Amino acid sequence: MTTVSPWDLDREQLADLLDGAPKYRVDQIWKGLYEQGVHPSELTVLPKTLREELAEKLTPALELATEQRSNDGATVKQLWNLSGGASIETVLMHYSKRSTVCVSSQAGCAMGCGFCATGQAGYERHLTVGEILEQVVSARDAAHPRRLSNVVFMGMGEPFANYDRVVQAVRRLMTDFEIGARKITVSTVGLVPQMLRFAEDEMQVGLAVSLHAANDELRTELVPINKQHPIDDVVAAAQLFRDRTGRRVSYEWAMIDGVNDRPSDAAELAVVANRSYAHVNLIPLNPTPGWPTTGTPKERIREFASDLEDRGVNVTVRANRGTDIDAACGQLRANHEVEVKLGTGRRN
Repeated sequence: MTTVSPWDLDREQLADLLDGAPKYRVDQIWKGLYEQGVHPSELTVLPKTLREELAEKLTPALELATEQRSNDGATVKQLWNLSGGASIETVLMHYSKRSTVCVSSQAGCAMGCGFCATGQAGYERHLTVGEILEQVVSARDAAHPRRLSNVVFMGMGEPFANYDRVVQAVRRLMTDFEIGARKITVSTVGLVPQMLRFAEDEMQVGLAVSLHAANDELRTELVPINKQHPIDDVVAAAQLFRDRTGRRVSYEWAMIDGVNDRPSDAAELAVVANRSYAHVNLIPLNPTPGWPTTGTPKERIREFASDLEDRGVNVTVRANRGTDIDAACGQLRANHEVEVKLGTGRRN
């Protein structure tokens, strides 16, 4: 039996499900879903018979397996079981002035980037709109009393491989969760056709491209999809996105010791970044099983960043969050099999 999450439905579909109920019932349920974050069966403003009916027709898509907190309490990782046996992870990160949730868009990933734990695990399936949005609902609840301010599509999966559902989720975040477009970022390894569609859609959300190398030979080794979408095409699509939206693209660059952290790499990256007026985000490589290469030492990361600045590039170094619970960039699902066996329980 296919699970239908209440967050999968738009207003028209919800009205059809209620089969002629007054409009105010739709409004009550919609407010419950997006303002209170609760399943319709828990809304006491609804008649008991209607709550029971909705409990049979609509089922929460996420079943909580485990929840882990980092030693400093600033990062929370949730492992969810989905219908059909797949699992995903969601990461909530608290900063001094914001709380950000990193959501998954697929169970697994087909892009095959070897230094990413999710990529090593392989692809299982796309997530539905409801499965994406329920992650945000849960994170908002976990963040309380702090306000969940930012959403990044940087968890498990390639968001643009699940383009239509991700864009629907983004629109729902802006309209129904009232999260501003500039507080939402979607990442991609560089699926050019979808990048071009995203530019044409002209949403004012952020776009982050996982570049990791600035020449085709090395990038194909690190990011196999580069064979289909080489760097020049990716950069052209990033330029179109900037032209259409006015938003600067961010190039993500995982720092791998002796692989992409040399002066020659900085020189190549500077050319690409300056050509597309992009921001560069350097990411210290996090340990994952199955990938023998280690991350660049901190001092050399600082030198690399300084080299880029000298070449006119706007650059930042991402602060690692949640490494102690395998919740940092590239680590999702690194410890997946262990966690599935540990947890029980449900969060609606």
